Parts: sequence; C-alpha cells; structure tokens
Amino acid sequence: MHIDLSGKTALVTGSTAGIGLASAVGLAKAGAKVIINGRGSDRVEEAVRKAVNAAPGADISGVAADLSSAEGVDKLVESAGDVDILVNNVGIFGPQPFYEVDDATWEMFFQLNVMSGVRLSRALLPKMTQKGWGRIVFLSSESALNIPADMIHYGFTKTAVLSLSRGLAKFAAGTGVTVNSVLPGPTYSEGVENMLEDMAKEKGISIKEAGVEFVKSARPSSIIQRPAEVEEVANMVVYACSKEASATSGAALRVDGGVVDSIVP
Repeated sequence: MHIDLSGKTALVTGSTAGIGLASAVGLAKAGAKVIINGRGSDRVEEAVRKAVNAAPGADISGVAADLSSAEGVDKLVESAGDVDILVNNVGIFGPQPFYEVDDATWEMFFQLNVMSGVRLSRALLPKMTQKGWGRIVFLSSESALNIPADMIHYGFTKTAVLSLSRGLAKFAAGTGVTVNSVLPGPTYSEGVENMLEDMAKEKGISIKEAGVEFVKSARPSSIIQRPAEVEEVANMVVYACSKEASATSGAALRVDGGVVDSIVP
C-alpha cells in the first residue's frame, strides 16, 4: 500500500519530539505539507530542522504556541490556516500519588490533554466538512483502559480523549471526515526515556534494556515484551490520516504491544 497525501496540509500538535515528531516526519514523507507545533520557538525550529533532514524536500513549517489555553489555540489556528489533517498529540504525563495531585494539576492536565483537542477540532472541523474530506486523530493511551494507580489524573484525560474521538466521529458522520484515536503502550518517547534514565544508571544498563525491564515488571501483559519505537506508533497515525483509511472512523486503534488484555479493540 502506497500512502500519498500530496496536496494535504497536516497539523501535528506537540510535535517537537517523540511520537509527535515521528508522526510529522511520517506525514511529510507521505507528501503532506506539515506544520509542527510546540511551546517554545527554539524547540520548534530545531524540530523543523530534524524533520526536513528526515524528509528531504518536504514542505515543513512550525508554529510556537502553548495549547494549554484558549489563547494559545487561537494563535495556532490563525497561523496554521487551512488544515486537512489534525493530529491531536500534545499532552503531559507523570506519576504522582493521588493525594498529592491538587486541583490545579488536575486542571492543567485536563486543559492540555483534552481541551486543546476540543478547541482545535471545533475550529478546524467545519472547513473539513465543507470540503468533504478530513482526518482528525487523537493520541490516547493504553492508560485510558488500564488506569494507572500512580497516574489517575493522566489516565482520566486519556479516557476522556476516547470519548471525545468517538463522539466527534458520530458528529461528523457522512461528511467525508474521519475521527479516530490511537492508543500507544509504553513507547521510547523523550518523556519515557527520561523516566527510565535513573533506572538505567542505577543498574548499569542501557535505556533500551531498562525499557524492557520496565515493561516486563510494570506491564507484564505486554505481548511484544518491550516498549515500542516512536516510528511504530507513527505508522498507525499516518495510516489513520490516509485516504486508504476512509472506512475507519470512530475507532480506537491500539499500538500497545498487546498490553491491554483483550481480543477486541
């Protein structure tokens, strides 16, 4: 199967590193014009350089905007212009005991992980439906189904994303716009690698080896018995954004390595 997104413009939020950057590169290699987003201009410029090096000749630009506020989303929408593909990837995570998670932290996670996608979809979906074609993809997580006891506030936002994605798919029924969510499991993203760094140093092993140990101990139901690479998750994102995925909408597409112990999606 050859995915060709020539003539399409894709906006990937939170795409200066990790799954977001890998998705941006994958979309660019498929021919899409890609807009990279992050909070700081330096990080955005660096990510654009990396993406151009990975996809020579691609049309890749960047917009710095903090999507934890309505004002930041408005700035991004104004700068991005006409968008055919929206990948709601931006998000934060981090383990924290439930009793220590205050209201401000709950609100911060909700605003960035959930409301950024709500606001961007509300702003960009109308033009997609007018054109009769569009793709919206939300990055959820296996933590949406297996709520981590040490990250309840994070798992909650990823469950909310599943509801949002399914509801928007129904809302856009028959318009030619599809809406799906992608559920990664443990993945060698920048944030996860930072989390594994102390473990690796303590045991005198590589981060990759620490990742395998983490999966086997913390996610023993994993079938692949290792974290995924960011490109492996990005492959699913690119497919969900493709013309070939026209009959896939309202789906929760798992790239969790089999962590969720279920025979149905």
